[in-house]
Formats: sequence, C-alpha cells, structure tokens
Amino acid sequence: MNVTFIGIGAIGLPMALRIKGAGHEVTGVDLSPRAREMAQESGLKAADGFASAPAADVVVAMVATPQQLASLVESVGAAVKGQTWVVMSTVGPDSVRAEGERLIAAGARVVDAPVTGGTARAKTGELVIFASGAQADIDTVRPVLDAMGKVRITGPKLGDGQAIKVVNQHLCSVHIVAAAEALNLASSLGLDAAAVLELIENGAAGSWMLSDRGPRMLQGTDVNVTSSINIFVKDSDLVASAAQSCDADVPLLKLANARYHEAADAGLGLRDDSRVIETFRKE
Repeated sequence: MNVTFIGIGAIGLPMALRIKGAGHEVTGVDLSPRAREMAQESGLKAADGFASAPAADVVVAMVATPQQLASLVESVGAAVKGQTWVVMSTVGPDSVRAEGERLIAAGARVVDAPVTGGTARAKTGELVIFASGAQADIDTVRPVLDAMGKVRITGPKLGDGQAIKVVNQHLCSVHIVAAAEALNLASSLGLDAAAVLELIENGAAGSWMLSDRGPRMLQGTDVNVTSSINIFVKDSDLVASAAQSCDADVPLLKLANARYHEAADAGLGLRDDSRVIETFRKE
C-alpha cells in the first residue's frame, strides 16, 4: 500500500518505519525540519506537508492534539477522496467523531485507532491498537495496522477506540504520578530510591509505568524525552473532560492532572513526563 504518515515525532517515526519494514511505500509528513531530517536518516521519505506527499491509499494521522487534527482535516479538503484515514492520535471521542464526519463527507473512509505502548513498543511493533469503525474499513487497513502492533477491535462506531484510550490514559496518568510519589517517599525515608525500585517493581506493587518511568525519574531533568509533560497535560485534560461529560467521579485523575499542570507551569512542559517527580521535591 502507499501510505502517508502524518506526525513522525518520537513515537510516529518508529511506527512509520514498522509500516515501511512490512513492505509498504511510506512517506512521512511533519512540519518540523528536524523530524524530517531524522526520518530521512532512518531511510524514510519525508515531506513538509500533505500536499507534498505522493497520492496515498492510507493516511495515518499521528498529530498531538485535537486542534492539530482539526487544522489538518481543514487543510486537506477534498484531496482525501478515496483514501482511508487512520486516526491514531489521542484526541478524544468528540474530536475523532467530528473530524471523521468531515473526512467522510469529503469522500474518505475513517478508522479510529489510538495506540498504547510508548516509543519502546512502537520500535518493536508491539503497540496495542484500539481500532473502531466499519469492519470493512478496518479490514482495508489491517495490513498497515498489523505492522505496528496487536489490533483490538473495540466497536463499530468512530470514537469507541478513543473512549477506551481515555480509560487507558486515566490509568497511565495516575500510575506515573503514583510512581513519582512513591520514589520520592523512598528518598524522603533516607532510602536509596534506585535500590527500592529494583526491589519492588517485580512484586505486587509493580506496574509497567513504574518499571518504564521509574529509572528515568531517578535521573536528571535532561533525561531523554520519550513522552513529554505537555503530552500528559493534554491527555489528562482529555480524561477530565470525558469524565465530566458523563458525570464520572475521577478524584485520583484530578490529583494527577494537577501535578502535570504544576510541572508544566514550572517550565518542564517539554521535558520527559517522568520529570513530574520534580513537583514532589522540596526546595
């Protein structure tokens, strides 16, 4: 298949490379010159806009925010006719339904397919993909999806996948902050936090987020960024908004959300999300 992959950042680039590795013709699209440069260094063709990419059978959208998705859909207009769009961004149910309707009206087919697993699993093709939409449309893009991870069919309606991703991000948001709080507690008790992490991560208190983020929490502010604080500001905001829309009580999410905002306000927005631990440290 000819695939245009929009958004070749930290997680998008390894996803696009997995698709290319499965034998598809892939062009990455990103506004960032650095992102395009890194793509080209990895052997992936890159363009600075949708119009500059070759005609595609499948378009994967991996932009960061609902606003970016809306701007993208607005910009492509009728050029999407005959294409199948796969929205893999975490943008929330309302966004994917609204933009999906606009794409369908312009003649495209749309699959809602947010992912979880982070950059580590993106590199190995082990993401979990929450796919929703018409079965025929999912079947059309299945060879592309299978290259990136394990597909879980979540329902026939656009937005079903995003709704499950909201639940997923609720837990991710809370787990990261809980890990930061626990490791800060270890240090405050006078313990070697790295030794504590090694002791507890494989026991009943362990979690994927503790094992993945914990080591980076024990490093400095300049640790390599795999997912930024700003991403979890956005994602936890989406969870809070979705919970409010259905009157669900999410007190733990609210506490975690406040920590991400506190970290962003402290100038850590572009730092790795593990740096939320810095909001626990006393002056």
